[in-house]
Amino acid sequence: MSKLLLNADVGESLGPWVMGNDTALMPLVDLANIACGFHASDPDIMRATVQLAAQHGVTIGAHPAYPDLIGFGRRSMACTPQQVENLMLYQIGALAAICRAEGANLHYVKPHGALYNDMAKDHQLLAAVMRGVAAFDPNLLLVVPASHDPAPAQALAREHNLKLWFEVFADRSYHQDGSLVARGTPGAVHQEQQLIVEQAIKFAQGLPIQSVEGTELTLHADTLCVHGDNAASIQAAQAIRSALTNE
Repeated sequence: MSKLLLNADVGESLGPWVMGNDTALMPLVDLANIACGFHASDPDIMRATVQLAAQHGVTIGAHPAYPDLIGFGRRSMACTPQQVENLMLYQIGALAAICRAEGANLHYVKPHGALYNDMAKDHQLLAAVMRGVAAFDPNLLLVVPASHDPAPAQALAREHNLKLWFEVFADRSYHQDGSLVARGTPGAVHQEQQLIVEQAIKFAQGLPIQSVEGTELTLHADTLCVHGDNAASIQAAQAIRSALTNE
C-alpha cells in the first residue's frame, strides 16, 4: 500500500458564515488546503486556519481560485493565461504573508474548483498556473488531478522546474479518461461511507476503480482529498484515516 497523504479544503468560511468543520477535520489530515480569499475566506479566517494547522502539525498549502465569491469558485471564468498567473501570485502571496507572521511555512499549492478543473483540460491555463507558482517559489509543490496519462503534466512541470503531487478523490465518480464527473451530474458525489472508504483503499493499493462508463480505471496518486462539510463527511474522513492506517 502506498502512503497517500490526506488533504482537505479548509478555511472556507467567510466572516460570520461558517463552511465546514475545520476544528474536527484538521487532526485527521496531513495537508491543509487553505482558501486565499477569492472563492472563500478572509484575512481573519486565513490566519486562524494557519494557526489551527500549525497547532496540529499539518502541512500548509495555498488553495487559490477564480475571483468568484458568489459561486464559491465553481464557475469557469474567462480569464486569460496572464490573468491566471497574476491571480495565483496574488493569492499565494497573501497566504504566505500570514504563514510568515505565524512562523509557519507554505509547502504547496492546490488550485480550487473550476480553476482546478479548467487547468486539467487546458494546458495553456496549466502553464499559467505553473508560471505563477514558479515565479513566487519554485520549491512549492503543485497539486494536480491524477490522470490516466500523467506524462503531459509532468513534462510541463519539468519546463517550469516544479514538482507535482497527483490527487484523487474518495467521494467522487470518475470518467474512463480519468476526469471527474461534473458535480451537477447525478451520482457525481458518493454518499455511502462504505463506498467512499473502499475507493480510498483501492487508490492506496494501486487497484482500479470502476468508471461511470463501466470500465476499470487505475490512477496513481500522492494525495487523497477528504471533505468536512458536515458530520457525515467527518465520519467518512475518520473512517478513511483508520482504514489507510490499519491496512
